[in-house]
Amino acid sequence: MIPAHLIPTPDALQVPWGWFQILLSITFLLHLLVMNIMLGWAIIACINHALKESSPAESQLISQKLPFTIAFAVNFGVAPLLFLQVLYGHFMYTSSVLMAVFWLSIVALLILAYYAAYIYNLQFARMPGLHTLLTTVIALFLLTIAFFFTNNMSLMVSPESWVRYFDHPNGLLLNFGDPTLLPRYLHSVFASVAVGGLALGLYHDWQRRGGNTAAAAHIPSAMNWFSYATICNFGIGTWYYGGLPTSIRSVTGAAGAFLLGFLLAGIGAAILSLIYGLQYRVRHAAGAVLGAIICMVTVRELVRRQTLAPWFSTSDLEVVPQYSPMILFLLLFAAGLYLIWWMIKLVLPADKEVQS
Repeated sequence: MIPAHLIPTPDALQVPWGWFQILLSITFLLHLLVMNIMLGWAIIACINHALKESSPAESQLISQKLPFTIAFAVNFGVAPLLFLQVLYGHFMYTSSVLMAVFWLSIVALLILAYYAAYIYNLQFARMPGLHTLLTTVIALFLLTIAFFFTNNMSLMVSPESWVRYFDHPNGLLLNFGDPTLLPRYLHSVFASVAVGGLALGLYHDWQRRGGNTAAAAHIPSAMNWFSYATICNFGIGTWYYGGLPTSIRSVTGAAGAFLLGFLLAGIGAAILSLIYGLQYRVRHAAGAVLGAIICMVTVRELVRRQTLAPWFSTSDLEVVPQYSPMILFLLLFAAGLYLIWWMIKLVLPADKEVQS
């Protein structure tokens, strides 16, 4: 069986593919930030409870915010998933079918994690003996979801592995043959811990600047989570990069030069953020991390495009012009972002008053 014969014919686009690529990158960046906070906080809470090292105030803070981060991560994940399907749907739908049992189980796992997060929050004071169990359940479910997503993103760019379906047509295919699967997954997990710690640091820094002097004592612990997870991720990132095909790692052509340039810029920004993190300079670290994430999101997309280059290019997609749906989406997207910001501004003053 020739793998190319298994790739479905893509649908036509309403506007040139570049518009969808820009929207995919922007919405994925927003989702990535919230998702990292969600998973990072779940892991931090789980480890802190297991080791009994967290202060009650910080654990309660995570318990109160975790359900909201799950809700935001899910909602912010809808748009990039849709744009990914617009550009690469004929690859992603196929990979989703090949691992259908695992892919469909994400819904159940997410619901269970969401329920556990609400129990952790609402029963925090009444059930202290269950804190470790609840946060372990939440973290394990979210880590499992992250692995299934990583596997799907790996499988969708590996048409040569699709032929295994004919030997295992049961929807249980995982792409363990990809040497980048495990480091890619671990890279995401440690990045989540780092961003989760940084988010805690930013929250305590905001509280401190608002007059809550007790918040300053929590900043070193939060920034240590960020710094040590970032240090680990340098090693994992090297492992991940080394597993990429030689054709992608070689600097040939404009695509290779762009990839290397953004990769080096991202590494430089990550090193700068680590220096700031070790010095407990929270806002400086956050600015550097944002730059690193933007670079790495770009690298991720360039790697995907180069990996799929033998099979497909987005420039090959047919365009049947119809601009009104795009204009309507952009208007609603801008309005949605404004409403989210307005709601956050309403919540923050009340939260600040409660914490004072």
